Amino acid sequence: MRTGHNNSCACSKKFLTSLFKNCTVFKNIIASTVCFIALTAHAQQSTAKLQAYEQKLPISNLHFSMVPIPAGQFKIGSALTSTNVNSDEAPQKDISIDAFWMSATEVTRDVFDVFLKDEYTSQNSDVDAITRPSPQYVDLTWGMGKEGGYPANSMSQYAALMFCKWLYKQTGIFYRLPTEAEWEYASRAGTTTPYYYGTDANMLTKYAWFQKNSANKYQKVAQKLPNAWGLYDMLGNLMEWTMDHYLPNRYASMETKNPIVAPTQGVYPKVLRGGSFLSDANTCRNAKRIKSDPIWNRRDPQIPKSKWWLTEAKDVGIRLVRPLQQPTPEQAEQFYTTYLIK
Repeated sequence: MRTGHNNSCACSKKFLTSLFKNCTVFKNIIASTVCFIALTAHAQQSTAKLQAYEQKLPISNLHFSMVPIPAGQFKIGSALTSTNVNSDEAPQKDISIDAFWMSATEVTRDVFDVFLKDEYTSQNSDVDAITRPSPQYVDLTWGMGKEGGYPANSMSQYAALMFCKWLYKQTGIFYRLPTEAEWEYASRAGTTTPYYYGTDANMLTKYAWFQKNSANKYQKVAQKLPNAWGLYDMLGNLMEWTMDHYLPNRYASMETKNPIVAPTQGVYPKVLRGGSFLSDANTCRNAKRIKSDPIWNRRDPQIPKSKWWLTEAKDVGIRLVRPLQQPTPEQAEQFYTTYLIK
């Protein structure tokens, strides 16, 4: 392993230990060249009470809803004895998750556009500015819908995290993407079945936009029934980025408390969850894991290809998480530095 990379991992581990509980550096997972850092939510939940709230954007009239996700334990993944299960969903493991808030819907294009058009963002690396996304070289909504509650789509994980960083600068509240474990825990909402409403795939049309009922288009958020914790479109509509780097045999070595696979030196593959308007019912299961692919940017005509936009990812979007305990400004900056992989 390169000395510089070792130093980077050591610094990140020191930071994340102070910000999150149970920080672990994964060693010798892929030969000796990859350093993984376990991130947790470091929260004092014994006396804390989470309540739903509306997050306003200070430079607009827009807002989005955040709902509380209680602390608890669940069994991640699927039993291999189940039908239509992939090997990377096993073995199942009992996982404990700290409480957090999650956005009730996928981030809408209305909200994301405030970030895109913010005059205080910059194309440069000014100290107090957040880098503005490069202009979309084609209409990446593909005519499916933009303003009025349609979900923001086609962004890379880097763009999604830059949006979180921009939100932090705007609101003073630390936002990030969910970890893979947080996503599945929130989607299940206390259930153990393939879908958060039960086992019958024929009922999915009541809860999700997917291949069978979407007309090959993503739809406005929150039109289908939510899960028990008030989350809409966790299944279908758009696949959603998580924080985790993808490992096919991840569950065999997964930590039992707030697990995450931290970034490596590579952009690919990262984990997405939920399936999309293009997915079949089997892909829109709570436990289904999806890995990102460089082919998602194959039609980008730019050289080098954009780190912001993905031409083949019209069914990729984002959902936000707010940890119960907020980091200091220094810790927040270090977090974004660690996870923003271009």
